[in-house]
Amino acid sequence: MLPENWRIEITRSRRRTLSASVKGNGVVAVKAPLRMPQEIIYRFLEEIQPKLALDMVKQNAMRDRAQEAGYLTRREIEELAQRAMATIPERVRYYAEGLHVTYGRITIRNQKTRWGSCSSKGNLNFNCLLMLAPPEVLDYVVVHELCHRMEMNHSKRFWSLVETVLPDYREQEKWLKGEGAVLLRRMLGSA
Repeated sequence: MLPENWRIEITRSRRRTLSASVKGNGVVAVKAPLRMPQEIIYRFLEEIQPKLALDMVKQNAMRDRAQEAGYLTRREIEELAQRAMATIPERVRYYAEGLHVTYGRITIRNQKTRWGSCSSKGNLNFNCLLMLAPPEVLDYVVVHELCHRMEMNHSKRFWSLVETVLPDYREQEKWLKGEGAVLLRRMLGSA
């Protein structure tokens, strides 16, 4: 039986599989096929309850660490965005030249869930919080988005391209999932 205090959001779509994860606000987000019966969804949640409970503990720990570090003020976010606009385009130029790719506009945002993105037109978006990350993490996000200029997916070929430029990219991904998640929480508190 699931704890009564759990908030569960079920999103149905044409997907074929069932998945669940804990969002930053502690909500259990379930993605389910359109016609999947509710009892199957709840049985699935009961089966993975220990994993979800552990994820909630991790989310709470990240929230606590973000509160200890202090939420970012609007002014701090603006300063980070200015620093990012002075730094990131230079890193993009450097890696784009080595990858032999072109790109469009570079935009710096204060995103709450993403580190970067690449549009089909080649426009690149980056999170200003990257200025609080180690330089190698920033470079990883830049390379990741530029590799989307050749592969607009996360296929084996895409990851092979990333690895060609940054053989240790998995370490940077790990940092983003741990420490980066704490940084994103510092942004959420400032909203």
